[in-house]
Amino acid sequence: MQNKNCLSIFALFFNIHVKVHYMITEEVDLYRDDAIEKMEKALNHLSAELSKLRAGKATPTMLDGIMVNYYGAPTPLQQVASINTPDPRNFVIQPWEKKMIGAIEKAIFAANIGMTPSNNGEVIRLSVPPLTEERRKALVKQVKAEGENSKISIRNARREAIEEFKKLEKSGLPEDMAKDASENMQKETDKYYKKVDEVLAKKEAEIMTV
Repeated sequence: MQNKNCLSIFALFFNIHVKVHYMITEEVDLYRDDAIEKMEKALNHLSAELSKLRAGKATPTMLDGIMVNYYGAPTPLQQVASINTPDPRNFVIQPWEKKMIGAIEKAIFAANIGMTPSNNGEVIRLSVPPLTEERRKALVKQVKAEGENSKISIRNARREAIEEFKKLEKSGLPEDMAKDASENMQKETDKYYKKVDEVLAKKEAEIMTV
């Protein structure tokens, strides 16, 4: 009878240990996934910011952020007009409502994007001026700064995750598992660093060869 009670107690503690272990390892996965999500957001933000940099080629994202006064409400340009690029150096902006053409032209001037709109009463045309060597170098410098900001965000995500792993280790996570989690986090960091470098290299090549 005593042996049976001992076995029952052992089984109870074993089950509790298994449940606690499972909960802790599940938390490791949650912190890891959260860190990876933050790294992915940093990479996506980098791509979005670089797409706004004028590299001598007309792309619709260059006009992101232009707000048009649409019946008293600031409205993104893309919501009041179609934006086309008939060739690599020109935009053609067609208002959904013809009477909005003046408000769109005014918004483009106010945005100070380095392009002067031409309004023929039907559409607005924008020409992307060629980049000077000085401007190219300034853009490359800006690209590198954006890349470093992304890497800082990635490093912060790694650091936060590792700090949580250390807390879990104090709560019962085996040392070897905490070490593995930290090493895997570093691998993810290296992977996203490489992705950032690839995005930067592509943008720099675009700026220097257009």
